[in-house]
Amino acid sequence: MSFFRHLTSNALVQGLTLALIMGVGLCTGKASAATAPHTAPAAGATPAAATGAAPVADYRLGTGDVLHIIVYQNPDLTLDARLSDSGFISFPLLGALKVGGLTVGETESLIATGLKKGDFVKNPQVTVVIMQVRGSQVSVLGQVNRPGRYPLEQAQTRLSDVLALAGGVASTSGSDIVTVVGKRDGKPLRLEIDLPRVFAARDTQADITLQNNDVFWVDRAPGVYIYGEVQRPGPMRVERNMTVMQALATGGGLTQRGTERGITIHRRNDSTGGIDELKPTMDSAVRDGDVIYVRESLF
Repeated sequence: MSFFRHLTSNALVQGLTLALIMGVGLCTGKASAATAPHTAPAAGATPAAATGAAPVADYRLGTGDVLHIIVYQNPDLTLDARLSDSGFISFPLLGALKVGGLTVGETESLIATGLKKGDFVKNPQVTVVIMQVRGSQVSVLGQVNRPGRYPLEQAQTRLSDVLALAGGVASTSGSDIVTVVGKRDGKPLRLEIDLPRVFAARDTQADITLQNNDVFWVDRAPGVYIYGEVQRPGPMRVERNMTVMQALATGGGLTQRGTERGITIHRRNDSTGGIDELKPTMDSAVRDGDVIYVRESLF
């Protein structure tokens, strides 16, 4: 029995010793993690506080843009700056800097180079964030869901991109034709762009790249007016190649008293300025501004 008691005692001592060693090891690991020195980011790295807000790199800074500039581990050089009309900002130690027309990356390099050459900061790591885009904007007017001025945050912003920002063409009133007005190489530009052609075939030539101060206008969609013996008289949108039959179907069709033989179209004559009265067939095409009248059947 003494042998078994001695064996049990030795096992208990060994177990306590092992537990003590493991506990010391865990405490040592936690202490090492808590006292581990902070490692500075590698050269060219962006501080975490500044990530996630920078726009696309190829945007060119313009008049009125507001920048937030950070020099890592130099909080006294952190500031907000607005580009002047001539494209300059004022930066501590460097004075006036011409940044208009530069990208974000080029602006960061310009400031970092100035600080390094002047021996102000040994290894400057500069981050520039655009807080407000005011330099390059386009105007979207007419029959869109959200008309207004929109920034060109990328160098290759296309018409379809800005149209998406404006919520697209108003479905009930917007035309398929967009008019773009602006300047290219100092000369006036005016284009009429067929939107279905842009989206159906993905015609990159029609989906033009917009530039600062461009204006594009979405006109009212063409429409006809239907009255007389139809279910829903009133104005309606004209779709491409729409026929009299399709227009009447859009209006709910004829009433019980209506007759196909009593249909007339009143159409403006572009040459004389007067109104012509036409007797169409059901396959005749309708035009913008047509007035379709359905007479009552006599029998």
